Amino acid sequence: MLDLYDKIQDACTTIQSKFSQSPKVAIILGTGLGDIVRDIDVQASIEYGENPPFPTSTATSHRGRLVCGQMAGVPVAAMEGRFHLYEGYPLKQITLPVRVFKQLGAELLIVSNACGGLNPYYQAGDIMVIEDHI
Repeated sequence: MLDLYDKIQDACTTIQSKFSQSPKVAIILGTGLGDIVRDIDVQASIEYGENPPFPTSTATSHRGRLVCGQMAGVPVAAMEGRFHLYEGYPLKQITLPVRVFKQLGAELLIVSNACGGLNPYYQAGDIMVIEDHI
């Protein structure tokens, strides 16, 4: 578990060297929503390869960079693409960015993805809310 702590600290150091603010909102953008970064007043852009604890995103349409800046006046850090189990990464590595965002001070996490639903009342584009009180 100590190696995970060290990776979190290393990632935070890299991000903080390029973005001096503490993001209040962390955004993980999945398939189809990467263009949301156009709404961010970008102050730092970090390719995942420039932040060694972050793995490389291999999924098509996942850009593979962290964009930090202001969105509607709020400091944000947005992952333009994420990592998946099917890419061969262990869960500990896939969840690393969430832990990094928390360490940086993020209070809200927004995650987008394209997925199917079993509820016949769900429509394409419906918003789902995940709430974690831990």
